[in-house]
Order: sequence, then structure tokens, then C-alpha cells
Amino acid sequence: MNIIQRVKDIILKPTETWAEIKTEQATVKELYTSYAAPLAAIPPLASFIGMSLLGFSMFSFSYRIPLGWGISHAVISYILSLLGLYVVALIIDALAPSFGSQKNKVNAMKVAVFSWTPSWIAGILMLIPVLSPIAMLLSLYSLYLFYLGLPVLMETPKDKTMGYFIVIILVSIVVFILIGAISNALFGFGRMGRGMM
Repeated sequence: MNIIQRVKDIILKPTETWAEIKTEQATVKELYTSYAAPLAAIPPLASFIGMSLLGFSMFSFSYRIPLGWGISHAVISYILSLLGLYVVALIIDALAPSFGSQKNKVNAMKVAVFSWTPSWIAGILMLIPVLSPIAMLLSLYSLYLFYLGLPVLMETPKDKTMGYFIVIILVSIVVFILIGAISNALFGFGRMGRGMM
């Protein structure tokens, strides 16, 4: 798979691309190594560069996050985002029968992986920390891609698609709140501040 072409296709022509993705042979490992792993590195790497190397300014105040903390945070964020991706795929697969859908771990992983594309690409804006709200807004397109891909890959009946979508989003929010809490516990701003005094 050509990763650049797939990024363009899933963003610009998602309906056709989801149908193509459904027919492709893949393993969970291949989805991780050939697509998710390189793209998931964009937000933490851009954030590290923006906040630790370039720094940021607000209200006549300039600041750079210490390099050691920035590197640690980027690595932990990257690992936890890939872990979160796997958990979301497990949730998609586990809930499939409840919504008249077909259980299929690989297809559940495809939905999770390819729908996150806009979020990962928007992460490049983290190079300039003040643009992070725009990155978050652009990431919302991932929800639309998820909504389109879910019924195609999991063979969800039309009348159950919205319910399936909403339940997965709600459970995923809980998962990412927990992941955020873990990340914050390991590398929270309060802890960083205490370490600098």
C-alpha cells in the first residue's frame, strides 16, 4: 500500500476508499507497521518540536518545555496512542454482534486505523503550538470517516449504524480519558513544574 496515496484517498474520496479497503487482505500487524505507526508519530513529534525545540509565546511570555521531558512525553504519547487504537478496535469488534454487525478483528482495526488519518495529519500543526485548536477541529473529520467506514467494514445494518457509532464514540472517550490520565500521571505539567524548581 502506498501510504501517501491512501492518506489522500481516505480524506478526499472516503466512500470509494472504504469499499477498496474492505477487499484488501491485511493483518493487524501490517496495519500497524505500514500505516498507523508512521502516521501516529506525527502529532507527538510535531508537538515535541513545537514545544521543546521552538517554544511558544503567549501574552508576552515565552516558554520552552525541557528537552528530556519533551522527549519522554512524546514517546509515552506515541505508545499510548497506538495502545488506544488497539483498544478501540477491540471495542468495535466486541460490540459488533450487539448492533447486527459481523465480528472481524482485522476489519475493526481497519476502521480504527484509517479513520484516524485526519487526526494524525492535522497533528503537523502542533509544530506551532498556538495552532493546536485548529488541529483539534480538523481532527473531527476522523469522526465522519469513522461513521462512513463502520457500516462498510463491519457490515452494520443502516438502522443500527448510528447507535453503533455513538456507543463506540462514548466508550472510546472513556478509553482516551483513561489514557490521558495515565500520560498525565507519568508526565503531567504539575510534576514537570516541581522538577524544574
